Amino acid sequence: MKTICALLLVLLSYLPAEKNTPVNKVDLKKYAGTWYSLYSIPTIFDKGSRETTTKYTLNKAGYYDVLTTYKKPGDEKVYSRNSKMFPSTEKDNGELQAQFIWPIKVDYWIIELADDYSYVVVGHPDHKFLFIMSRNQHMPKQTYDEIVARCKAKGYEVAKLTSQQHLKT
Repeated sequence: MKTICALLLVLLSYLPAEKNTPVNKVDLKKYAGTWYSLYSIPTIFDKGSRETTTKYTLNKAGYYDVLTTYKKPGDEKVYSRNSKMFPSTEKDNGELQAQFIWPIKVDYWIIELADDYSYVVVGHPDHKFLFIMSRNQHMPKQTYDEIVARCKAKGYEVAKLTSQQHLKT
């Protein structure tokens, strides 16, 4: 019996303390605009990119036209790619889907959003990626540390976070 209890305790210690869920409410108009990707657990589309900026434009059809600009390692040229972001039609929460290649859509969850929309944390239901974005090129270290602690509690592998290396201006 002691062995079973010990095993259960070990297994429970590996479960995230907080649930990985989207935020309850997102004002789509406030979310629109430019975001600086400061740190990420990158996807195959953005591995190695730096100084990434994403502009979300809400169109009349109710989804976002997305323009992402970035630089590649060792290259000062600015690259860009277009995509789409689809909010949930049934809810006004943070459960969105990104479409980088038609017709494939990927879950894109807003898991944390500042009340003043100054920063956002975007994740995936299965913890496949994580983005910490801000309306500014920089974020106070304390804010970053607190976000990282909450993401770790939700089960994200925060040791894989990489800086997007936005230059100080």
